[in-house]
Amino acid sequence: MTTAPAIEPPRPQKRPEIAPDTQGNAERLLVAVFTGVPFLALFAAVPLAWGRFLGWTDVVLTAVFYFVSAAGITVGYHRYFTHGSFKANRPLKIFMALAGSLAIEGPVITWVADHRRHHKHSDKEMDPHSPWRFGNDWKALTKGLVWAHYGWLFDANRTSKPRFAKDLLNDRDITRIHLWFPGLVAVSFLLPAAIGGLVTMSWTGFLTALFWAGFVRITLVHHVTWSINSICHTFGKEDFEVRDKSRNVWWLAIPSLGESWHNLHHSDPTCARHGVLKGQVDISARVIWLFEKAGWARDVRWPDAGRLASKRAKQAS
Repeated sequence: MTTAPAIEPPRPQKRPEIAPDTQGNAERLLVAVFTGVPFLALFAAVPLAWGRFLGWTDVVLTAVFYFVSAAGITVGYHRYFTHGSFKANRPLKIFMALAGSLAIEGPVITWVADHRRHHKHSDKEMDPHSPWRFGNDWKALTKGLVWAHYGWLFDANRTSKPRFAKDLLNDRDITRIHLWFPGLVAVSFLLPAAIGGLVTMSWTGFLTALFWAGFVRITLVHHVTWSINSICHTFGKEDFEVRDKSRNVWWLAIPSLGESWHNLHHSDPTCARHGVLKGQVDISARVIWLFEKAGWARDVRWPDAGRLASKRAKQAS
């Protein structure tokens, strides 16, 4: 009589390892390259457009990739991963992490950890990108605006991922996408270029799409996002009670997809809609609404009228 072979228990899958929270000179160089080169492309955009180095294919691709990558930041990185403004099914979660990565603002777990730290210490000493870091006079504030907009990206003091984003470190899907970030940077440049080349069946179409839907689009997304850190913590209107300097800036509402209604966001961070007052357009909230209607998102934290009225009443008192 033979005995059945013993069945080995399944081995637990090893979670991908995330790099330690340090930033060396090599990483600073990469940050400079991938933020500086697209910015230089923006300076070249006007003369090249004047010289007919721009076609309708480039316009459409730039608009589409701007919307996908910017919404990947505002809806995905920010409102979903950082603040849990709604719950998403697995395919939507993965898509939002990939779309946000296409903005080339850093891997998803790093971005979320930095932003959670910003909210915990908003406009205080430990805030990673407060424009009030150096003081209140005009010289200090000018220096602070530069720091909040761009300089903080080169700070060697990195945010602790285990402390501020442990939930994402425990998510195998997200840790994989976090580690894929270098490859997704290449995708962000090459995918629109490849589409442009295929649509026009020419190398010229490849190159113009690479320039407009790659370099120019990325620098626009970068500076709109960074303006929320700098401008929206310095200028604008305070409609709701907050303990920091967050403000609403109306003229950034469309390009930021609603993120510039920043005062309400800091007053009620988990709210899925930031533009809650009459006339405050919030494109990101509309995207979340569409996800909810499609059944991909649930438990959306929409504004509560009583809570909003209470916060406004406190300010007026």
